[in-house]
Amino acid sequence: MKSIRSLAHAVALASLMTTASFAAHAAELPLGSEALQDHISTQVLAVDPGNYRVTIEGPNNSQVPIQLSDQAKDLHNLKVGDKVDITVTRAVAYVLNTSEGGAPKVTDEAGTVRATKDNPNPGGEAFRQVRVTSKITAIDLDAHEVTLLPPQGKVKVVKVEDPELQARMKNLKVGQTVDVVYTEVLTVKTSRP
Repeated sequence: MKSIRSLAHAVALASLMTTASFAAHAAELPLGSEALQDHISTQVLAVDPGNYRVTIEGPNNSQVPIQLSDQAKDLHNLKVGDKVDITVTRAVAYVLNTSEGGAPKVTDEAGTVRATKDNPNPGGEAFRQVRVTSKITAIDLDAHEVTLLPPQGKVKVVKVEDPELQARMKNLKVGQTVDVVYTEVLTVKTSRP
């Protein structure tokens, strides 16, 4: 079983979700990405649907109370002893926008997908995507550095370490934007033993 910190993070993410859709830029070039996944299997110890509270088994047989939002519509179907599988996937992608003239900004989008009405077991999926756009203000090919202006306005110099990306730096232009896209997906599945 994963740590209580991972479990708390998964629950916090679930409670922050609101409905939205993903956006995409028309001319994006991926520069790199990385992903990480945590999985927790546990069981339900107590259910309080009136107060939107569920207690699940944590590490070392501890009890972990979870306060859900009123979006948890199917809690009445959850029973003590039900199995709960929680998967959290986090990904970071670095993307170059090939057009010029973009402005530094941050966008935050999220959404939820619930189990179908034909599935009596509560669960679903929630996602959140934060896109941080920084503008290229200078390029130093000899030092393999790109100077970026992020939304908070404090210029940041990034050293390009990857030889393949260093070779492609000659195609960069001042005024283009680089997006760092953080994505988190939380999937919760329940089942009866």
